[in-house]
Amino acid sequence: MLSQESVRELKQCWLPNITDNGLDRLIDLLEKGSPLLIHGSFTRSIPMGCLATHAAWNHPRTAKLSLDAGICWLNRVAGLNPATSHVIREWDRSAECDFEIRCELVEIFKLERESRRQLEEKIAVNRIADLVAV
Repeated sequence: MLSQESVRELKQCWLPNITDNGLDRLIDLLEKGSPLLIHGSFTRSIPMGCLATHAAWNHPRTAKLSLDAGICWLNRVAGLNPATSHVIREWDRSAECDFEIRCELVEIFKLERESRRQLEEKIAVNRIADLVAV
């Protein structure tokens, strides 16, 4: 189970900075139990990376980076110290029994994706209503 510190970090630092494509990618990798999503290092060899690295490869500021993408994304985009990130530390510790952590992350990421979609729909409806009112 994810610690409260990790959930808080996800909500405050990760989710606001993960792109829609990054969310979709992480959900896909987590649901499949993909070997491309690794523990214990940020990157082994492209396309193998940790959560932060896959988020980075799908973010405009860090997409062109390779081995240090996850570190740069955490530091420059999410504003976290990669060495002390609760999410990264918990992810790395869960390598042997990560099914529960993966399921919990999928749930958090899917809720965020749905929330974003609902917000986009609401904005679109409001725009249409504004156009009709004119």
